[in-house]
Amino acid sequence: MAAREEHASSEVLRGLTRHLNCLNEDNKATRKRAIEQIKKETIDKNLSSGVLQEVFTVLLKPLLKCLSDPMEKCRETAITILLEFIRCVPRPEESLPYLMPCLAQRFGEKDIVESAEELRLSALEMLTLTVEVCGKHLAPYLNEMINILQRSIIDPFPDVKRESCKCTIQFAKSVPEHFHMQAESLVQPLMQTVSHQHSRVRVSVIEATGAVIQYGTGKNLNDVASHLAQRLFDDSPQVRKAVTVVVGDWLLHLRDRYSYFHTLIPLLLTNISDDIPEIKLLASDLWWQVGAQWEKENEEDIKDKMDFLLTPPPFYPSEVTRPGLGCRELVVRNLSRLVPAITHDVTDWLVATRVRTSQLLSVLLLHAEDHCTQHLQPLLAMLYRACTDTEKDVVNNCLAAAKLLGTFVPPAVFLRLMLDHVTSPSASHPWAHLMVLAAVLRGCPKPLLKPHLEEVANTLARQDVCQEYTQVVYLEQLLACVEVLLDQCDSECSCISLQLLKILVTIQSLSTEPQLTEKAVDSLHVLCKVQSLDSPEQLYRVHMEQLMGWLSASIHSWSSYSPERLQLHVIVTQSGPVIGEFVSHLMQILLKCLQPEKDPEMKMSILTMLAKLLLEAPKTLDSQGHFQEHSERFLCDILLPNLVWRAGRTAAAVRTAAISCLLALLHGGAITPAQVLCVEEKLSPPLLSALEEDSQMARLLTCRSVSAMIKLVGPSLHPEALNKIYPELLKRLDDSSEEVRAVALEALGLWFSGLSKEYSPELCAGHLQFIFQQLLLHLDDPDSAVQDQVLEVLKKGSPVHLSLLKTETEAVRDKQRCPMYCDRLLEHILSLTTQQSTE
Repeated sequence: MAAREEHASSEVLRGLTRHLNCLNEDNKATRKRAIEQIKKETIDKNLSSGVLQEVFTVLLKPLLKCLSDPMEKCRETAITILLEFIRCVPRPEESLPYLMPCLAQRFGEKDIVESAEELRLSALEMLTLTVEVCGKHLAPYLNEMINILQRSIIDPFPDVKRESCKCTIQFAKSVPEHFHMQAESLVQPLMQTVSHQHSRVRVSVIEATGAVIQYGTGKNLNDVASHLAQRLFDDSPQVRKAVTVVVGDWLLHLRDRYSYFHTLIPLLLTNISDDIPEIKLLASDLWWQVGAQWEKENEEDIKDKMDFLLTPPPFYPSEVTRPGLGCRELVVRNLSRLVPAITHDVTDWLVATRVRTSQLLSVLLLHAEDHCTQHLQPLLAMLYRACTDTEKDVVNNCLAAAKLLGTFVPPAVFLRLMLDHVTSPSASHPWAHLMVLAAVLRGCPKPLLKPHLEEVANTLARQDVCQEYTQVVYLEQLLACVEVLLDQCDSECSCISLQLLKILVTIQSLSTEPQLTEKAVDSLHVLCKVQSLDSPEQLYRVHMEQLMGWLSASIHSWSSYSPERLQLHVIVTQSGPVIGEFVSHLMQILLKCLQPEKDPEMKMSILTMLAKLLLEAPKTLDSQGHFQEHSERFLCDILLPNLVWRAGRTAAAVRTAAISCLLALLHGGAITPAQVLCVEEKLSPPLLSALEEDSQMARLLTCRSVSAMIKLVGPSLHPEALNKIYPELLKRLDDSSEEVRAVALEALGLWFSGLSKEYSPELCAGHLQFIFQQLLLHLDDPDSAVQDQVLEVLKKGSPVHLSLLKTETEAVRDKQRCPMYCDRLLEHILSLTTQQSTE
C-alpha cells in the first residue's frame, strides 16, 4: 500500500515539475496557468491523503513563495491550495516550520502587506484551520501566532476581525499551557475593537476576550471589565447576550475568580434587568449556577446558615423570588466594594449607565436583605443624589430600591438617620430627602412602622420642615409622605391626625398648583375616612382648638410672607360652619394681627378673607349665633382702626379692604341694628371720610356701606346724625365715576325713606332746602339715566316737605335746558297734595 502511494505521488510530482518551474517565470499569465494546473493536478483529483502528504511536502515551499506573488489571482489560488492540503493531509503539523514563519511575515507585520481584504480573510481562515488540525503542535510558534492575531484583530476588514477572534478562541483552547504567557498582549487590540460599529464584530471580540482572560493570567480582567460594562448598554441584544455568557463563564470557571467577584457580579446582575426576556433568563440561570457552585465550594463555612437561613424573612416582597443562599452570600461579602462603585456610576454622564446602575441597585438590595443596614449611610446619600436625576427611569428605579431598604432595615435604624436628614436638607435639592423617605416608609412593614408614627409625623409637621420651602416639588414630596402614612397605617393614623392635618393645611396654603391642592384635599378626605368622620368639617371640629393655638404661637411675627396667614385662610374657609363654634379663639388672633401697625399686605389679605366669610355669616362665622357677641368689638377694635386715614397707596388699599369687610358685616346679618346704633358715633366719621378716598372702589364700597347702615338704623338715627350724612352723599353726585354717582343717589333715596317722625321738616327746613336745590341741579344732568334716578329720589323725598320742594322746583324750572323732568315732578307733587286734601 505504501509502495503504491509512493509511486502515485512520484507520478504526480513528475507531472508537476514543469508547472513548478513556470512559477518562477516573469510572465503573470504563465505563473497563473502554472498554479492553476498545480491545483488541478492535486486538489481537484481527489488523491488519497497519503499521496497528498508526499506531494504537500514538495509543494509547500513553492506555494508559500506564491503568497507574495504580485498577481492577486496567484496568491488567491496558492492560499486555496494550502487550505485544502492542510485540511486533507494526515500530518499537517509537518508543514508548521515553514508555514508559520511565512504567515507571520506576511500577516503579522505592523503594516499591511497583503492589500486584498478577501485574501487576508482567506489566510486567517487557513490559520484557523491550522489551529484546529494541529492543536498542541503550535506551541513552539506562540510568538508567530500572537503577532498575527494582534494585527488581524485590528484589521480594517470586519470579516477579518471576526475570523481572527475565532482563531484566538481556538488557539487559546489548543495550547492553554503556553497561551497564558502571551495572552496579555491581545487585550489591547481586542479592547480597541470592542466598540466596532458592526454588532457581529463586537460579539466576536467579546467572545475572544472571554477566552483570552479565561486561558490567560487574568491580570487584565479589571481593564477588560470596564469595556464590557459599556457593552451592557449596547443596542444589540446579541452583544449583551455575549457579555452575559462570557461573564457567567468567568464566574464559573476562571481560576482566580474569587479575587474578581466584586468586579464580575455587577456585570452579570445588571443583565437580570435586561429588556429582552431571553437575556434576562440566561443571566438569571447563570447567576443561579454561580451561587450554587459557590455554595458547594464553601459548604463548611456556611453550614449554619444553610440550616437556619433558608426560610425567607418576614415581610419579604411577595412579587419576587428569593435568590439562593450562595447568591445572597456572594453579594453580602462583596457589598462593601460594590456600593462605592454603584455610587459612582449612578451619576455617570451617560443616561443608559445611570438607568442600568439604578436597576442593579434594587437587585443587590434584594440579595443583601438586612445586611444593607451596615451600608445604610452611603446608600441613602446615593439615593438622595440619584433622585434628583432628570431621567425619570433613574428616579423610579432608585425609589424602588429605597422601598426595599424600608422592607429590610428596621425603622428605628433608618428613621434615626433619615429624620435628621429631613430637618437639615441640602440647599440645592431639599425635596430629595422627603422623596426617599416616602419610598422607604412605603416599603416598611405596617406592624414595624406603627410604634414610630408619632416620631415621623412630629418631624414632618415641624415648622422648619413643612413651612420652610414653597417649591411645588417639595410640597409634592411632603404630601407623598402623608399619603404613605395614611395608606400604610390606616386607622392607626388617629394618633397623628392633628400633625397630618397641620401638614395638609400647610400644603394647601403654600401650593400654587391647583392639582397639588386637589390632591391635598383628597388626602384630607382620606384622613377623615380612616377616623370614621363624615366630612372635613368634623375633623376640624376635633382639632380646631389646637389649630388656633398653633397659629397663635407665632402671631407676633406674622407678615405678608408668613405662611400662617395662608394657613388661617385655609382653616377658616375649609372648616365651614365649624369656625362659628370657635369665634372667641378666632377673635383673639384677629385682634392681634389686624392692628394698624401690622404688615399692610397681610391685613389686606385677612380682611378680604373676612369679607367673603361675613357675606355668608350664618353659614360660617355666625353659624352658632356667637359672632354677634363679638361683632361690636370686631367693628370697634378691628375695622375702625383700619379705616383711619394714613398716607400712602398701601394704607389706602388697607382702608378699601376694611370698608369691604364693613359692608359684608352690615349686609351679612352678623351685627344687629342695636349694635350698629351703639357704635354709630364712632363709625360715622371715618365712614363718611372714606367717601373722599382717591380710589373709585373705596368710594363705591363706602356709598354702599352708608346705604346698608341707613337700612339697618336709619329711622333710629338722631336728626343731627342724619344731617351729617347727606352733605357727603351730595358731593358724590359730582363723582367722576357714573357707578359711584348712581350708588350715592340710591343712598340719598334711602336717606329720605329712613326719616322718622323725630325729623322735623320745619326745624330742618334749611337742610331740606339745600338737598332739594342740589338734587334739582342734577335733575338737568346731561345723562338721562341720572335724570331719571334723581327724579325718583326727589319723589321719595317730596312727602317730607311738599311745599318747599314745589317752591324750589318752580324756581328752577325755567332755568333748566329741559323742563320736562320738573314738570313731571310738579305733577307728582300736585297728585300728593290732592291726595292729602282728600284724606
